Amino acid sequence: MRRIGIFGGTFDPIHIGHLRSALELRQALDLDEVRFLPARLPPNRERPQVESAMRAEMVSRAIAGMDGFMLDCRELERPGPSYMVDTLADLQRELPRERLVLLLGTDAFLGLPDWHDWERLFTYAHIAVAHRPGWSLAYESSLACLFADRVVGNLRDFARTRAGEVVFVEVTQLEISATTVRELATAGADIHFLVPEVVREFIEETGCYRRD
Repeated sequence: MRRIGIFGGTFDPIHIGHLRSALELRQALDLDEVRFLPARLPPNRERPQVESAMRAEMVSRAIAGMDGFMLDCRELERPGPSYMVDTLADLQRELPRERLVLLLGTDAFLGLPDWHDWERLFTYAHIAVAHRPGWSLAYESSLACLFADRVVGNLRDFARTRAGEVVFVEVTQLEISATTVRELATAGADIHFLVPEVVREFIEETGCYRRD
């Protein structure tokens, strides 16, 4: 069975940190594909600053030509809040023979209990958590108890079942945030090397973060 990585977010805008994490996770987990899914209305975050079509275009440009990376716009086309559990259910119906792996950063993983219908995520997918070297789930003992029976310690043993496992993967941590990129772009500051060059050019050409 193929393994499909699911990488959700507002991507407002997509930046180098997103892309590097996705690449390292794809390599570490032997994923056949990573799908980038921009959220229309993230339930636990502020409404994106830039409209859906522009965020999708930035993702499309950022991953163009990158083997195994693709844009999936289903959350942008679905009305209402972008609940990941609905997205995974939809993907499982569409790809019944594939193994889905939800890709999360540490902060998103620690916030899982606040997600809509979060326990049902494990019905549809495995979860891979990208973290910095030296981090341990033991630091969050209450959360550790929730996931102790799901954690797979060896990457070679991960995702042999249909769904429901958790694995932690060390990745290069680039301290870049979309908030910082937006603030810099709004102020007219230089955002070279924070986002792919094609994304920087799009932001400058459209003025999508510029103050009116």
